[in-house]
Amino acid sequence: MVFTVSSEAFQNGGRIPDLYTCEGEDRSPPLTWYDFPSDTRSLVLVCDDPDAPMGTWDHWLLYNIDPARGGIPAFIPSIRILPDGETHGMNSWGREDYGGPCPPAGKPHRYFFKLYAISKDLKLPPGLKKSRLMERLKGHVIGKAELIGYYSR
Repeated sequence: MVFTVSSEAFQNGGRIPDLYTCEGEDRSPPLTWYDFPSDTRSLVLVCDDPDAPMGTWDHWLLYNIDPARGGIPAFIPSIRILPDGETHGMNSWGREDYGGPCPPAGKPHRYFFKLYAISKDLKLPPGLKKSRLMERLKGHVIGKAELIGYYSR
């Protein structure tokens, strides 16, 4: 099932503002979601750049998200487990936090904010890399939403 994820910071298919990139404050953008499946127990967020020169670059993994929150604010703290239980995975920089767009000069890169609706509260541990995270989600994904932003320097 497809549901919706959006941001007040940029439109789907629009340019990600500098504030949320390495040229700005490198802080996470706000996200809002709705129309997720009624039996969703948890959400998982993956933000990646498939246009990176060395292959897909993982910018942000955040999971154990309560769907009832309806969204997350901008500037999520760089801590492993947030006060409401959301948990950071390991990004391609080897950090457990958000790392904003920072492409080499040239054509715009695409940044996919993918939100997965999960049928089970998996209580995933901090620090999972994307490959391990996606293995853990197998058989539990009941919906997906996607927001795409562009950025170039």
